Amino acid sequence: MMESFRIAAGEDLTIRGDFHAKSASPDQPLVIFCHGFKGFKDWGSSPYVAEQLAERGIAVVRFNFSCNGVGESLTEFDELEKFGRNTYAREVDDLTILTRWLLEDGGVFSARFDKEKLFVLGHSKGGADAILFGAGNPLVKGIITWNGVADVNLFDEKLRRQIAEQGVGYIANARTGQQMPITQAVIDDVDRNRDKYDLLAKVASMPQPLCIIQGREDYVRLVKGAERLHEAARESELHWIEAGDHTFNTRHPFAGTSPQLEEAIERTAAFVHARCT
Repeated sequence: MMESFRIAAGEDLTIRGDFHAKSASPDQPLVIFCHGFKGFKDWGSSPYVAEQLAERGIAVVRFNFSCNGVGESLTEFDELEKFGRNTYAREVDDLTILTRWLLEDGGVFSARFDKEKLFVLGHSKGGADAILFGAGNPLVKGIITWNGVADVNLFDEKLRRQIAEQGVGYIANARTGQQMPITQAVIDDVDRNRDKYDLLAKVASMPQPLCIIQGREDYVRLVKGAERLHEAARESELHWIEAGDHTFNTRHPFAGTSPQLEEAIERTAAFVHARCT
Protein backbone atom coordinates (compact mmCIF):
# COMPACT_ATOMS: atom_id res chain seq x y z
CA MET A 1 0.00 0.00 0.00
CA MET A 2 1.36 3.40 -0.97
CA GLU A 3 0.05 6.84 -0.04
CA SER A 4 1.45 10.13 -1.34
CA PHE A 5 1.95 13.32 0.66
CA ARG A 6 3.40 16.79 0.34
CA ILE A 7 4.83 19.11 2.99
CA ALA A 8 5.57 22.83 2.80
CA ALA A 9 9.27 23.43 3.44
CA GLY A 10 9.32 27.23 3.49
CA GLU A 11 9.52 29.89 0.78
CA ASP A 12 8.37 28.25 -2.45
CA LEU A 13 9.64 24.82 -1.44
CA THR A 14 7.75 21.53 -1.21
CA ILE A 15 8.76 18.06 -0.04
CA ARG A 16 6.86 15.45 -2.06
CA GLY A 17 6.86 11.89 -0.83
CA ASP A 18 5.27 8.45 -0.67
CA PHE A 19 4.64 6.26 2.36
CA HIS A 20 4.81 2.49 1.86
CA ALA A 21 3.59 -0.11 4.35
CA LYS A 22 2.35 -3.66 3.93
CA SER A 23 0.46 -3.53 7.22
CA ALA A 24 -0.83 -0.97 9.67
CA SER A 25 1.20 -2.42 12.54
CA PRO A 26 2.42 0.23 14.98
CA ASP A 27 5.41 -1.98 15.80
CA GLN A 28 7.15 -1.96 12.41
CA PRO A 29 10.31 0.09 11.84
CA LEU A 30 10.43 3.02 9.42
CA VAL A 31 13.14 3.69 6.84
CA ILE A 32 13.47 7.15 5.29
CA PHE A 33 15.06 6.75 1.84
CA CYS A 34 17.22 9.65 0.55
CA HIS A 35 17.87 9.78 -3.19
CA GLY A 36 21.23 10.80 -4.64
CA PHE A 37 22.63 13.59 -6.80
CA LYS A 38 20.57 14.03 -9.97
CA GLY A 39 18.13 11.56 -8.41
CA PHE A 40 14.52 11.67 -7.29
CA LYS A 41 12.08 9.50 -5.37
CA ASP A 42 10.66 7.86 -8.50
CA TRP A 43 14.03 7.18 -10.12
CA GLY A 44 14.54 3.65 -11.40
CA SER A 45 14.30 0.99 -8.73
CA SER A 46 13.31 3.29 -5.85
CA PRO A 47 9.57 2.48 -5.84
CA TYR A 48 10.38 -1.22 -6.17
CA VAL A 49 12.87 -1.07 -3.28
CA ALA A 50 10.26 0.60 -1.07
CA GLU A 51 7.68 -2.05 -1.96
CA GLN A 52 10.09 -4.89 -1.26
CA LEU A 53 11.13 -3.50 2.12
CA ALA A 54 7.45 -3.05 2.98
CA GLU A 55 6.88 -6.71 2.10
CA ARG A 56 9.54 -7.51 4.69
CA GLY A 57 7.70 -5.67 7.46
CA ILE A 58 9.46 -2.30 7.15
CA ALA A 59 7.54 0.91 6.48
CA VAL A 60 9.33 3.18 3.99
CA VAL A 61 9.18 6.84 3.07
CA ARG A 62 10.78 7.88 -0.21
CA PHE A 63 10.74 11.58 -0.99
CA ASN A 64 12.14 14.37 -3.13
CA PHE A 65 14.39 16.91 -1.50
CA SER A 66 12.73 20.28 -1.96
CA CYS A 67 15.52 21.61 -4.20
CA ASN A 68 16.36 18.45 -6.13
CA GLY A 69 15.09 20.05 -9.34
CA VAL A 70 12.06 17.81 -9.83
CA GLY A 71 8.73 19.56 -9.36
CA GLU A 72 5.12 18.70 -10.05
CA SER A 73 6.05 16.36 -12.89
CA LEU A 74 7.68 14.04 -10.30
CA THR A 75 9.91 12.55 -13.00
CA GLU A 76 11.45 15.47 -14.90
CA PHE A 77 13.96 18.14 -13.92
CA ASP A 78 11.57 21.04 -14.36
CA GLU A 79 12.95 23.18 -11.51
CA LEU A 80 16.59 23.60 -12.48
CA GLU A 81 16.90 26.94 -10.66
CA LYS A 82 16.22 25.14 -7.39
CA PHE A 83 18.67 22.38 -8.26
CA GLY A 84 21.32 25.05 -8.76
CA ARG A 85 20.99 26.30 -5.19
CA ASN A 86 20.51 22.98 -3.44
CA THR A 87 22.90 22.53 -0.50
CA TYR A 88 23.56 19.92 2.15
CA ALA A 89 22.20 22.43 4.66
CA ARG A 90 18.95 22.58 2.70
CA GLU A 91 18.72 18.79 2.50
CA VAL A 92 19.35 18.33 6.22
CA ASP A 93 16.66 20.93 6.88
CA ASP A 94 14.31 18.94 4.64
CA LEU A 95 15.03 15.78 6.59
CA THR A 96 14.36 17.63 9.84
CA ILE A 97 11.03 18.95 8.54
CA LEU A 98 10.05 15.55 7.14
CA THR A 99 10.96 13.65 10.30
CA ARG A 100 9.14 16.09 12.55
CA TRP A 101 6.07 15.82 10.34
CA LEU A 102 6.18 12.02 10.35
CA LEU A 103 6.64 11.77 14.10
CA GLU A 104 4.35 14.58 15.19
CA ASP A 105 2.03 15.66 12.39
CA GLY A 106 1.82 12.74 10.00
CA GLY A 107 -1.67 11.80 11.04
CA VAL A 108 -2.44 8.23 10.09
CA PHE A 109 1.19 7.51 9.16
CA SER A 110 2.43 8.05 12.71
CA ALA A 111 0.27 5.16 13.90
CA ARG A 112 1.77 2.75 11.37
CA PHE A 113 5.33 2.54 12.65
CA ASP A 114 7.32 2.51 15.88
CA LYS A 115 8.79 5.96 16.54
CA GLU A 116 11.68 4.29 18.38
CA LYS A 117 12.68 2.37 15.24
CA LEU A 118 13.56 5.10 12.74
CA PHE A 119 16.34 4.44 10.21
CA VAL A 120 17.79 6.62 7.45
CA LEU A 121 18.96 5.11 4.15
CA GLY A 122 20.78 7.09 1.50
CA HIS A 123 21.98 6.22 -1.98
CA SER A 124 25.16 7.87 -3.33
CA LYS A 125 25.11 11.55 -2.25
CA GLY A 126 22.03 10.66 -0.21
CA GLY A 127 24.35 8.56 1.95
CA ALA A 128 26.05 11.77 3.04
CA ASP A 129 22.65 13.27 3.89
CA ALA A 130 21.78 10.19 5.92
CA ILE A 131 24.99 10.55 7.95
CA LEU A 132 24.83 14.34 8.34
CA PHE A 133 21.23 14.16 9.56
CA GLY A 134 21.38 10.89 11.46
CA ALA A 135 24.74 10.88 13.24
CA GLY A 136 24.12 11.62 16.90
CA ASN A 137 20.43 12.34 16.27
CA PRO A 138 18.49 10.73 19.15
CA LEU A 139 15.54 10.09 16.83
CA VAL A 140 17.60 7.84 14.53
CA LYS A 141 18.31 4.24 15.45
CA GLY A 142 20.61 3.34 12.57
CA ILE A 143 22.04 4.59 9.27
CA ILE A 144 22.39 2.72 5.96
CA THR A 145 24.34 3.82 2.89
CA TRP A 146 24.00 2.36 -0.58
CA ASN A 147 27.08 3.18 -2.64
CA GLY A 148 27.42 6.28 -0.51
CA VAL A 149 30.02 9.01 -0.66
CA ALA A 150 32.73 9.43 1.98
CA ASP A 151 33.43 13.08 1.09
CA VAL A 152 30.76 15.74 0.56
CA ASN A 153 32.84 17.63 -2.03
CA LEU A 154 31.59 16.39 -5.40
CA PHE A 155 32.87 19.34 -7.41
CA ASP A 156 36.14 19.34 -9.35
CA GLU A 157 38.40 22.34 -9.91
CA LYS A 158 37.19 22.93 -13.47
CA LEU A 159 33.61 23.37 -12.29
CA ARG A 160 34.71 25.51 -9.36
CA ARG A 161 36.62 27.85 -11.71
CA GLN A 162 33.61 28.15 -13.98
CA ILE A 163 31.40 29.07 -11.03
CA ALA A 164 33.93 31.57 -9.67
CA GLU A 165 34.23 33.26 -13.07
CA GLN A 166 30.62 33.15 -14.23
CA GLY A 167 28.56 32.76 -11.05
CA VAL A 168 27.22 29.42 -12.18
CA GLY A 169 28.67 26.18 -13.53
CA TYR A 170 27.04 23.25 -15.26
CA ILE A 171 27.07 19.47 -14.95
CA ALA A 172 25.69 17.41 -17.81
CA ASN A 173 22.82 15.02 -17.21
CA ALA A 174 23.66 12.20 -19.59
CA ARG A 175 20.16 10.74 -19.40
CA THR A 176 18.18 13.90 -20.18
CA GLY A 177 20.79 15.95 -22.02
CA GLN A 178 20.17 18.86 -19.66
CA GLN A 179 22.91 21.09 -18.29
CA MET A 180 22.38 21.05 -14.52
CA PRO A 181 23.38 24.34 -12.84
CA ILE A 182 25.50 24.64 -9.71
CA THR A 183 25.80 28.06 -8.04
CA GLN A 184 28.37 29.56 -5.68
CA ALA A 185 26.01 28.96 -2.75
CA VAL A 186 26.50 25.22 -3.17
CA ILE A 187 30.29 25.51 -3.20
CA ASP A 188 30.26 27.87 -0.20
CA ASP A 189 28.12 25.44 1.78
CA VAL A 190 30.68 22.67 1.26
CA ASP A 191 33.75 24.81 1.89
CA ARG A 192 32.51 26.76 4.91
CA ASN A 193 31.27 23.62 6.64
CA ARG A 194 34.23 21.36 5.94
CA ASP A 195 34.60 20.30 9.57
CA LYS A 196 30.86 20.10 10.21
CA TYR A 197 30.42 17.94 7.11
CA ASP A 198 33.36 15.61 7.79
CA LEU A 199 31.67 12.25 7.23
CA LEU A 200 34.56 10.19 8.60
CA ALA A 201 34.52 12.18 11.83
CA LYS A 202 30.74 11.86 12.00
CA VAL A 203 30.72 8.06 11.80
CA ALA A 204 33.67 7.82 14.19
CA SER A 205 31.77 9.58 16.96
CA MET A 206 28.15 8.65 16.37
CA PRO A 207 26.56 6.14 18.76
CA GLN A 208 24.35 4.55 16.09
CA PRO A 209 25.38 1.56 13.99
CA LEU A 210 26.26 2.10 10.34
CA CYS A 211 25.46 -0.37 7.57
CA ILE A 212 27.50 0.15 4.38
CA ILE A 213 26.25 -1.65 1.28
CA GLN A 214 28.66 -1.18 -1.59
CA GLY A 215 28.89 -2.50 -5.14
CA ARG A 216 32.31 -3.91 -6.03
CA GLU A 217 32.09 -2.50 -9.57
CA ASP A 218 31.04 1.01 -8.50
CA TYR A 219 33.25 4.05 -9.10
CA VAL A 220 36.70 3.56 -7.57
CA ARG A 221 36.40 6.60 -5.28
CA LEU A 222 33.18 5.20 -3.80
CA VAL A 223 34.63 1.71 -3.34
CA LYS A 224 37.61 3.22 -1.51
CA GLY A 225 35.26 5.56 0.34
CA ALA A 226 33.25 2.64 1.66
CA GLU A 227 36.42 1.14 3.11
CA ARG A 228 37.33 4.47 4.72
CA LEU A 229 33.89 4.86 6.27
CA HIS A 230 34.02 1.31 7.62
CA GLU A 231 37.47 1.80 9.10
CA ALA A 232 36.50 5.11 10.69
CA ALA A 233 33.13 4.12 12.12
CA ARG A 234 32.72 3.27 15.76
CA GLU A 235 30.25 0.51 14.88
CA SER A 236 29.69 -0.57 11.29
CA GLU A 237 29.20 -3.49 8.97
CA LEU A 238 30.36 -3.45 5.36
CA HIS A 239 28.62 -5.64 2.79
CA TRP A 240 30.15 -5.97 -0.65
CA ILE A 241 27.75 -6.57 -3.53
CA GLU A 242 29.78 -8.60 -6.00
CA ALA A 243 29.57 -7.34 -9.61
CA GLY A 244 27.34 -4.51 -8.39
CA ASP A 245 27.57 -1.13 -10.10
CA HIS A 246 26.42 2.27 -8.82
CA THR A 247 22.72 1.43 -9.16
CA PHE A 248 23.10 -2.27 -8.41
CA ASN A 249 22.74 -3.14 -12.09
CA THR A 250 19.34 -1.52 -12.63
CA ARG A 251 18.43 1.46 -14.77
CA HIS A 252 15.90 4.24 -15.26
CA PRO A 253 13.22 3.68 -16.43
CA PHE A 254 13.05 0.58 -14.27
CA ALA A 255 13.00 -2.55 -16.41
CA GLY A 256 13.31 -5.13 -13.66
CA THR A 257 15.38 -6.11 -10.70
CA SER A 258 18.81 -7.74 -10.53
CA PRO A 259 20.55 -10.19 -8.20
CA GLN A 260 22.68 -7.30 -6.92
CA LEU A 261 19.67 -5.16 -6.06
CA GLU A 262 17.95 -8.10 -4.36
CA GLU A 263 21.01 -8.66 -2.19
CA ALA A 264 21.12 -4.98 -1.23
CA ILE A 265 17.46 -5.15 -0.21
CA GLU A 266 18.00 -8.31 1.83
CA ARG A 267 21.05 -6.86 3.58
CA THR A 268 19.12 -3.70 4.41
CA ALA A 269 16.13 -5.57 5.80
CA ALA A 270 18.36 -7.84 7.88
CA PHE A 271 20.22 -4.86 9.38
CA VAL A 272 17.00 -3.05 10.29
CA HIS A 273 15.32 -6.08 11.85
CA ALA A 274 18.45 -7.07 13.75
CA ARG A 275 18.59 -3.62 15.36
CA CYS A 276 14.94 -3.77 16.37
CA THR A 277 15.03 -7.01 18.37
